[in-house]
Order: sequence, then structure tokens, then C-alpha cells
Amino acid sequence: MSTTDKRFSIFAACVIGGLLVIALINLYQAHTAAPRLTHLSYSQFLDDVEKGQVRSVTLSGHEIGGVLADHSPFRTYAADDPDLVRTLRAKAVAITVVAPPPPPSSWTGTGTMLAMILLVVVSIYFMGRMPGAGGRLAGLGKSRARRLTPAQGRVTFADVAGVDEARDALREIVDFLRGPHQFERLGGRIPRGVLLVGPPGAGKTLLARAVAGEAGVPFFTISGSDFVEMFVGIGASRVRDLFDQAKKSAPCIIFMDEIDAVGRRRGAGLGGGNDEREQTLNQLLVEMDGFQANTGVILIAATNRPDVLDPALLRPGRFDRQVVVSNPDIVGREQILAVHTRGVPLAPDVDLNAIARRTPGFSGADLMNLVNEAALLAARRAHNAVGMPEFDDAKDTVTMGVERRTHIMSEEERRLTAYREGGRAIVALGVPAADPVHKATIVTRGRATGMVKQLPERDQTAMTLEQMTSRLAITMAGRAAEELVFGRSKVTSGTAGDIEEATKLARTMVTRWGLSDELGPVAYAENQEEVFLGHSVARQQNVSEQTAQVIAVEVRKLIDAAVAQAKRILTARRGELETLAAGLLRYETLSGEEIRKLLAGSLPEREARTEPAPAATPLRAAATGSGVAPH
Repeated sequence: MSTTDKRFSIFAACVIGGLLVIALINLYQAHTAAPRLTHLSYSQFLDDVEKGQVRSVTLSGHEIGGVLADHSPFRTYAADDPDLVRTLRAKAVAITVVAPPPPPSSWTGTGTMLAMILLVVVSIYFMGRMPGAGGRLAGLGKSRARRLTPAQGRVTFADVAGVDEARDALREIVDFLRGPHQFERLGGRIPRGVLLVGPPGAGKTLLARAVAGEAGVPFFTISGSDFVEMFVGIGASRVRDLFDQAKKSAPCIIFMDEIDAVGRRRGAGLGGGNDEREQTLNQLLVEMDGFQANTGVILIAATNRPDVLDPALLRPGRFDRQVVVSNPDIVGREQILAVHTRGVPLAPDVDLNAIARRTPGFSGADLMNLVNEAALLAARRAHNAVGMPEFDDAKDTVTMGVERRTHIMSEEERRLTAYREGGRAIVALGVPAADPVHKATIVTRGRATGMVKQLPERDQTAMTLEQMTSRLAITMAGRAAEELVFGRSKVTSGTAGDIEEATKLARTMVTRWGLSDELGPVAYAENQEEVFLGHSVARQQNVSEQTAQVIAVEVRKLIDAAVAQAKRILTARRGELETLAAGLLRYETLSGEEIRKLLAGSLPEREARTEPAPAATPLRAAATGSGVAPH
């Protein structure tokens, strides 16, 4: 429905509503204001006159109205009676004579009829403009799928990078749509449905569009939420209409995004199975694999919550294949960056492989956002090309938030932050297994007053016990540095997030990964299945009170060991801590290479962003170790 139609519909609704309200008010007032009227026969009227029960009459032609002795109005009709006036005067009845009303005009009835017709026409038009599929009330049960032809926004596999396995799994769909006979001659059957599973932004929608673009067939796209309405039966009707349209355009592809909105497990929680969503799901199950075959119609659906889908939807014959679209590895990230930087002028110093190594865990959407942020930064800085500094700053903006230049910290707060972040960096350099330090900063970004950024050298799918304990020590290093340098009375709340992260990791090590000698390799995690998803209605706790106490003790042991390890490293490398804290106070942000040079005895070759620290500060008095004079 266009904007003009919407405005007209709103105006028509207001007009009709106003007319109805006025009519109801007039009817109510007429009903309440008019007294109860008694209709008398003429003979009864004469009897009441003889008995003296009539107080007054009003004569208007053949119509006689008046008031009885009990003050109730009456009405009657009489033929020509020459003795009526004489009888009324004999009984002392007040007489009023009025002229009879003119005969009704034909235009009055015609005007009333035209007004009624106009009201009906406007009402029908307004009802016809109600939102629905196609913009008509009759099309409320029509599918809202948008059909894209191969010429509209054509995407091919050349535009998809970083998901090679998923792309290869979908090439067979393309081959079948191009030439189904080579598969059917040997009795093969193409999968009727393909479920794309992966985290948000991994490229599921782009893959589905690439399949349609490669095959050169019509592409129907719809979201799972487009089926669900407040009216029972509308969703099922839209499912039927969608597949009817697809059969007429076969061979074709139906892409249903966020299918978990309509395909959730039936019988979930305490509710019944007769609601609108479950009826829609039932119709979808029938259309995908019922008595009628959907020849040439392939359904590709995407979700990041496959655990909540109904088992009947996932069985063979409906979704025969599940293609996992995961976040790309370092090679995939470099390929995705190459795709998104096609139209971006890059400076000679840009190394896409280095950017890919610095962005572990980034999805395709994250990398696209990274390139866009870097281009915006280069434009704001009036550069002709996007360089590595823009990519580095864009990565910090994406991962840590926008730099808060207006947040002014006191000198004492800056020193606390410098030692806290310096302690994290020193411990990260001293533990046996840790990712290289990429950057340390005391500049406020988002909700963090500072941070140390580490980048893995390669993608990892698992951690060793040595890596876990090293991460715990790095996480608790900020708290250990504050307590070591300033004393326990000066410990701040700036490490609250570190404590929470370390506690979560330690609890996972104890309860899920079986890394506690006291508890052994047994999973003690509580039942974490969601209520009302059909998994369980009653929550159960699989840990007894005694076991919970042991878990708390084991978690505390891991945290205490991490703090002790961090303190040992910081005590042994106290001079490097002082040097690094002084460097952070002067430069505010140091890269990994600059940190190594600073600890080796040379200053970074760039201007300081802040004034040097005063000579009388405790930092200068306590600086020892690496031979670099603190600033």
C-alpha cells in the first residue's frame, strides 16, 4: 500500500468513525429525550374526554395529540368530526390547533438514500484498502513473498567468499536446477529443503541469493515472521499461496529467512497446540512433504537457532541437508576483505592478510562494517585512499567502541589505569601460553577506561589447560597490579569486569571441562535448556548443595592461583611495569611493537599525546629496571 493510500485510508476511517459516533449520539438523545408515547384509539380517546382524563389536545389535521390527566402524552387519529370541538370545550379541555405538515418531498428520500449509499461506498473502499497481501482485504491470506528475477540484484558465487565448504555444498542445487535430468535418470532426488545454520552475519542470505543467481531461476524471499498474524488461519493460507506461486514458476527457489519464527517446536511449554503459529507450521510441513509433490521447488531456510526447530521440520524429506555457515578463518577473512574492498581505493601500506590476522572471530558482516568504517575515517581525515591506520582505528571502534575524547580523567585515575593496563600487558608477556600483545591503551572507549588487546597468531577451536590458566592470570593481572603498586586500600572497581570474566572461565573449567582434581572429568553444569521451547517445563538443578560448595571452592582455587601467578610475574618484572606505565601515561596508546621497544630501552619515535608526568609524582620516584627514564 502506497503512502497516499495509507493516508486516504486513515482519513476515511476518521470520517466513518465520526459519522457513526454522531449517529449513535443522535439516536441515544432521541431515545432518552422523547417521553413514552401512548397510542389511543379514537373511541377510547372520546371515552377519556367524557371521563375528564384529558387535559389538553393539539389538533393537526387528522392527527390528535395531547396530554392526559396523569401528564402522559398520547396520540390518535380521527376522521372529520364536527362535534369534537364542542365536546372538548364542554369538558374544559385546552385546545391547540396547528397547521398540518406539508407532504414529504421526493428529494428528501432521495437525499437520505444518496447519503446512505455514499457511506456504504466509502466503507467498502476503506475495507478494501486494509493492509494485506496485495493491499486488499481479499488478499489478506496471500503470500507476502517478494519475487526477484535473475536480473534484479544478481549475486553469484564470485560475490561470496570465506565460506567455501558451504558454497560447495550448494553447487549441487545449482547443477540440479540447470539440468535436473542428469540426476533423475539414475533415480536421484534433489534435496527438497536446505537449512543454512550459522551465527548472525555469516552470509546465509547472501549464499541463498548466490544459488538463485547462479541457477538463473526465480527467487522468492520471505521472512518467517511474515506468516504469523493475529487472525487464525492467515499464516496457513499464506503458506499455501506461497507454494502455489512457486509451483507456477518452477523451477525456482524459496528463501525463508529466520525460519525459527514459524518453525519452533510444537507443544512447547504449557500452551496448547491450536494457536496460529502451530497451524502455520503444520501447513508448512504438509507443503514441504505431503501428498502433493513440489517438483522443481527448493526451499532454502536460514536460522541461527536450530535447537528450537521442530523435529518434524528437520527430518529427511523436508530439510534433507543442513549446511553450516560458520565465521570465516584467516584465509576466508582475507578473501572477504578482498571482495568488500573492490571499490575502495587502498593505500600502498594496506595488507589484507595482516588485517585478517587482526580480526579473529569476525563474521562477514563485521568485516564489511570494518571496511566501511575505515573508508569513513579516511574521508573525515581528507585522505585520498584508505590506509592501515584507518583500518586499525576502525577495528578499535568496532570492537571497543568510539573513543571518548570528552571523558577527562584525573591524574590519579590515569595512573591507576596505566598501572592496571600495564600489568595486564606485562603478565601477557610473561605467562607460558598467551596470544601476542597487539596494543595497550588508557584511552577511554565505550564503557572501558583502558584495555590491552591481544591477537591470536592463528585460529583456534580449542584451548589447552596451560592456555586457560594463562588467560586467568592475564585477566586478574589488573587487580594484582593495583594491589601490588598502590596497596589493598587503593584497589578500585575498574577490574569488576575482569573478575566476572575470570569467574565465568574458572567455573566452566570446573563444571564443564572436567579440569578439577577434586571433582574429576564430570559435567556438573545446571540444566540450561530454555523453558517454553519444548525441551522442559520444570527446571531441574543437577547439582546438589554439597557439590555446589565444592564447585565454589574449586573456582576460588583457580582464581587465587591466577592472582598469585600474576603477582609473581609483576614482582619479578616490576621495573618493566614501571617503564610501561610511564610510557602509557606519556603516549596513552602503545602498539605491541612499541611496547617491546620500550621495554628494550628505546622510546617510540612519535610525539606524545599528553604532557609528561610531573617530576614529583611517585611514578618517577619508583621507576627502576629497564633503564628507560619515565616521563
